This record gives sequence, C-alpha cells and structure tokens, in this order.
Amino acid sequence: MGVVLLVLFTGLDLAFPLPSAPQYSPLVLAADGSVLHAYLNPTQKWRMKTELREITPVLRKAIIEKEDRWFRWHFGVNPVALVQAAGRNLFGRGRTTGASTIPMQVARLLEPKERTLGNKLLEMLRATQLELHYSKDEILQLYLNLVPYGGNVEGVKSAALLYFQQTPDYLSLAQTVTLAIIPNRPRGLILGQNNAAVLRERNRWLRRFGAAGLFPRQDVEDALLEPLDVQRHAAPTLAPHLSRRLVRQFPRQAIIRSSLQRGKQSKAEDLTRNYVRRLHELGITQAAVLVVSNRTRQVEAYVGSADFHDFGSQGQNDGVVAVRSPGSTLKPFLYALAMDRGLVTPKLLLPDVPTNFQGYRPENFDKHCNGEVTLERALAYSLNIPAVRVLNQLGVPTFTDKLHQAGFQSVTRNRTRLGLSSILGGCGASLEELTNLYVTLAAGGRYEGLQLVAPPAATPCPQAPSPEVKEKLTASFSSAKKSSGPLLSLSAEGNREDKATRREPAGQQLISPAAAFLTTDILAQLTRPDLPLGAASSLRLPKVAWKTGTSYGRRDAWSIGYNREYTIGVWVGNFSGQGSPALTGADVATPLLFDLFNALAYNSPNDWFAPPAALDFRLVCAETGLVPGENCPNQVIDYFLPGVSNGQRCQHQREVLVSADGGFTYCRACAPAAGFRRELYPNLLPEVAAYKEARGIAYRRLPPHNPQCQLVRTDAERAPSITSPTPNTEYVLNRREQQQLLLSCTTPSEVRQVYWYVNDQFLRAAAATERVFFQPTPGPLKISCADDHGRNTNVLVTITELD
Repeated sequence: MGVVLLVLFTGLDLAFPLPSAPQYSPLVLAADGSVLHAYLNPTQKWRMKTELREITPVLRKAIIEKEDRWFRWHFGVNPVALVQAAGRNLFGRGRTTGASTIPMQVARLLEPKERTLGNKLLEMLRATQLELHYSKDEILQLYLNLVPYGGNVEGVKSAALLYFQQTPDYLSLAQTVTLAIIPNRPRGLILGQNNAAVLRERNRWLRRFGAAGLFPRQDVEDALLEPLDVQRHAAPTLAPHLSRRLVRQFPRQAIIRSSLQRGKQSKAEDLTRNYVRRLHELGITQAAVLVVSNRTRQVEAYVGSADFHDFGSQGQNDGVVAVRSPGSTLKPFLYALAMDRGLVTPKLLLPDVPTNFQGYRPENFDKHCNGEVTLERALAYSLNIPAVRVLNQLGVPTFTDKLHQAGFQSVTRNRTRLGLSSILGGCGASLEELTNLYVTLAAGGRYEGLQLVAPPAATPCPQAPSPEVKEKLTASFSSAKKSSGPLLSLSAEGNREDKATRREPAGQQLISPAAAFLTTDILAQLTRPDLPLGAASSLRLPKVAWKTGTSYGRRDAWSIGYNREYTIGVWVGNFSGQGSPALTGADVATPLLFDLFNALAYNSPNDWFAPPAALDFRLVCAETGLVPGENCPNQVIDYFLPGVSNGQRCQHQREVLVSADGGFTYCRACAPAAGFRRELYPNLLPEVAAYKEARGIAYRRLPPHNPQCQLVRTDAERAPSITSPTPNTEYVLNRREQQQLLLSCTTPSEVRQVYWYVNDQFLRAAAATERVFFQPTPGPLKISCADDHGRNTNVLVTITELD
C-alpha cells in the first residue's frame, strides 16, 4: 500500500510540479545578525526572508491559535473544519468561511487564483503535496514569509523591520500579536494610518489568547498596556557599497551575513560624512574607509564614499575597490623586502642626492635633498630618492612579484611594464589592497585575503527523531528526490555555506616577522613631517604605526595605520580625479585616520609589538650604518637579522699619502721614499661628493694627485659618470625656442676639472660639478667626458628638432 501511495504522489509531483520558490528581498546582515541593508525583490516588494530561528514560540503560538489550531495534527487539510465550513455556508448559519489551513493558505499565496470551488480543491491538493515535502516548521516559515501586510510589504520580517525596526525574534508580545492579526485584513488594518483600529483588534486578540491560557496572565496584562504609536520607516541602508557588492557576488542568496560590526560601521560612516563636509570648501568631496580586524582578517567597517546618495560627487562609486595611484604607501613594504634580502638595516645611510636612474630622475616631495640619510629617516620622512635607489638595488621584478602575491590586481596585469616609478605611485592600487598589505605587516608578514562575509556558525547536533517522525521524513525524502520542484532548497537558502564564503586557511609569509617588526618600529615614530599639526601634544593621539601617501598632482591622499588589534585605511580625494592644493596624506587623510582609531579602537589593549627572537643588536658606524672598520670611532646600536643582514665593513674613510705641505697626494707608484705623511680622508660616493660641491657644503676634500706622476690611470670604475644626457635617448628640441642640452657628470673626489667633447670635437673645460649647456645640431651625437686623471666616458644620443 505504501509503494502504491508513493507512486501516486510521485506522479502528482511530475504532473503538478511545485511552484517556483518565492523571490525574496536580498538582505545583508551584520556579523551579529542585525540587518544592515535591504533591497526590494525583483517584483518590487519588500519580502524579507524570515529564518527559522526568528520564529519565536510566541509568534508560533499566536499564528497557529489564530489561523489553524489543528496545524500540528492534520496533513494539509482539516476534514472537521471542512465539514463545519460546508454546513455554515450551506445553511447560512454563522460566518462564511473556507476552512483554509496554513498549508492551504501557503498554496494560495504561492499561486494566487480566483476563489472558486475548483481552485479550492487544487489548494487542498497543493497543501497535501507541501506536507509531503516539508516539515511543519518549514511550512509555517513559508506562510510567515508570504503573508501580506498592505502595499508592497509581505512577510512578518518585512513588517517587523519596516514598522518596529526590529527582527521578529526581538519583538514584544504586543508587537508580535499585532503582526499576527493584520494578514487577514491587510487593507483595513494598516499600521501607521489607522493605529487606533489596529490597537482595538490587537487587544481583543490578546484577551482571547489570555482566556485560552496561551500566554501568562501577567504578560497579557502588560501587553494590553503597551501603546501602539508606529509608522512606516525606511528600510535599513547601512554599508550600501559593500551590500551592493555582496548581493552581486551571491545573487542566489536571500540572506548574506557580512563580517561588518554594526556599531563600527555606523560610526565610521558618520565620521567620514561629517569630515568630508568640512573639506568641501577645499575642493575635496569624497573619502573611503576600511577597518580590518588583524586577528581574523574580517572587515568590520566598509565605507565606499562619504555619501552614497551624493550624485553630484559620484557617491555611488566604491572608493574601497577603485584603483588609484598609491603615492608613497608602498615604501614600507619595499624596505621590509630589502631588509629580508640583507640589503639594508634601519641605521644604514642611503644617498639622498639628485640621481639619474637610467633616465628616471625622481625628486623628493619638498624638492630638497639631504645628502645622506639613514633608512629609518628616509621612511619616516617618506623621501623618494632613497626609495628609488633601494628599489633599483632590489629589482623591480622582485618587488612586483611580491605585490602580485599580495593580491594587487592592477600590478599583476601591468607588472611587465612597471619601472622604478612604481614605488612613488606609478602603479595602480586600491584601498582594499593597500590596507591588507598593512594588515600583513601587523600580522608579522603573513598574508591572507580579507574576509567580507562572516564564517558560518557551528551547527549543533540535532536530537534523534522519533520513529513516527523518521517514517514521515523517509517518505518525504523519497518523494522529494524524485521531484523537480525548486522549493526543495527553500529552507536552506541563505543559511547554507557558499563555497565563496568559506574562510580558507591559505596564507603565505611575504616578509619575515623581523622585517615586519623593524618596519612597524619606524612607522610608529612621532618625529616625522606627516604628523598633523598639533597632534603630538594631543591627549587623544592613538598609539599606531602609520604611513601617508600623496599621488602626483595631489589627486589622492592616503593614510593607513595599524596597532595590534586593527588596521584602518583611509583615502581622501575626488572620484573625478581632480586634484587640490590641500590634498596631502598628512593634512587631510591622517586626521580622519586618528579620529577613526580614537572612535573605533579606543578600548584596544595597550600592548605593542614585541621584537621577534630572530632579531639581534650590533654596533655600527654612525657615519655609514655598516659594521665598524678600522677608523670608526663613532658607533651606534642597530637592529640586524643574523645570517641575513649585510656584514660589509665600513670604509667611510681611506688612508691617503699626502705631501708634506698637503698640496697633493701620491699613489703607491709615485710616492717618494720620505717626506710624506698618511692621512684619513672621507671616502664619499661620487654623487654625494658632487652634491656637496654643488651646494657648497664643506667637507674635507682630497688634494689633487701628484702632477709629476707618470702612471696613466684609466680604471673604468673611477671614470666620470655622465648624468645628463641619458644614454641612447632621443631628445626632441624646439628650434624656435633655441633649446639647449644639459651636460653634467659625477666624478671621484680627487677630480678637479673635466673636459667635454661632442662628436670627438672639444667643446670646453669645466669644473667637475659644473652644469654645462650647449645647443646641439640635429642627428646622432657622441657626448664624451674626460677628467684630469685621463679617464673617459662616452654616451650616444639622438637630437630631433621641431619647427
């Protein structure tokens, strides 16, 4: 008999497949389950899905008592109620009813039809079919998701949020009963319009429920005293940019639980909106903010623009994912990589002088050079020339490969075309990518992707069902397997774990914990130019490590900071790309960063990053930052990575043989047997010596070589280095403006004079640091420079003239 029934119902499923699943309003939740943002469904209705956990015992009792008292006992159709309704309708006694059960109402709500006897019979068949496919709780869930509340509001969750601004599981008894009584009269009992009528009906049903012993007497008395002063509110619209992003990413999920913390999100939106309002008079209209928990990598606040509805300033653009010039924000990552390669340590001195890197001539932000600076000062003061020098030494491919591993998509697409300018903002990056790079520094150099969706909660193991329930479940499952009805996944939709939402354990160590700590230690210093005016004396200055950045043309201002608990990234600018004189990271981005830290992370632990065991101390020469040599009386303590950091000995001074009167020097070949003395002279790099000469900076200069020396010294390594023009370059000059070509070079400190030649024809003699200009002829040119020691260098260029 069971097999026959199974075949019959399977045939019913094939002949009359279940209706399509309801189209729900996409909901984006905060990590705590509260609704952040709601959207209309495709039919322009507010139909927010009520989850099983949101159907409270109070709501369950009120709906079942009012709509279908025998819901738990019948199989979709109540025969007793049918007979009673038929008698009332036939003999005209009592209220005319249709004896509709909750499953029958669900069938009618899924497939609205005219109320006829034939359609009533079809509802009964559908109700029985639903009973075979779903549990009682799932049928009740469907009913509560479809019941009308007037206008375009459907479902108890939609009504609870739009009228009471709470989800159903947070409603009081009076509010729950209010929502239970409206579906039968959605046009007559309209919340916000005729609250008095709704209140009378609510209290009538409360008394009935109290008389039936459905709820405790005291609870009913308290509910009767609760006022009803409600109106329709707008749907929640927090985190509009992330909500839109997640809805597009998971189009089949009715409910998406994000990683955002509601309080932090609301505070970040308010701070950003109010801050940008004060910048409008400076021609700055937008900002974006990202707040990340370093421990979980979960994004806890996501502000894509100052005002999503500000169409004049393109507020619907998402500044978190927009690709912009990162300015100087990549420098900490570069120096950390260079530390891991043993190229630099914090106290190492780097040249900060005008330098030509194969045709690329970077400048510092303030157009000023410092001669030589330590790495920690170069990073703290965000100097450009030392950063380009370190990148040139590390290698652009090594740097861009690491950015590729860190998820920089624009860099990945263009890394074969990127050059030295990438460290100064010559590549593209988003706020999301940059913020996660600093999360990586805070995490000791370990990289993982950011989490926008909260991890699924652990599901408790259910109790074993009774034998009767087992039998029904088995029969339902057998029928459901053969059915093609799309409602099968209805109760699981939105609660299942999508593959894309899983937190994968994958991660990689991009930089060592030691290099990450050293970089953090430098970024936490307060003696730096990008500290906002007056911030150093402020009692609300947060303990953070941070870095600012300003793109070329002052189009983008960045400030990204972190402590042990949080990393916060801030971008300020205009989506149009228009620059502003006031748009710098220090002036307009860092104040907002500090405000966010003080508001969102005020209760963070005070503990700071501790140096890892792999780090050690050593004494280094204060003049170079290298391991002290024979002539290094001034020494300081510096961190280093044992077995990794460069162990080169310092040679900042060299011993020179000088004549008795100090007028000239001797080489080993021409030194006399007596009548000379040994002295120490600075062993400067040629470009540093040339910078000091050009700026008139006093230093102990090496005397000229012995003029009587007969040895011709033409070692190529000491030959002049031509810094202008750039080798193998085409120069386009305007003939009418009579433009000239610059000749310049760097030489060893003993060189006093150089001689310039053009196409092997003598041009003129000049001081070693002198800048020479001449008007070239069109065509190929050979530029030669010889010094007063007989060493020579050549470069080839092409000159093109335009009329």
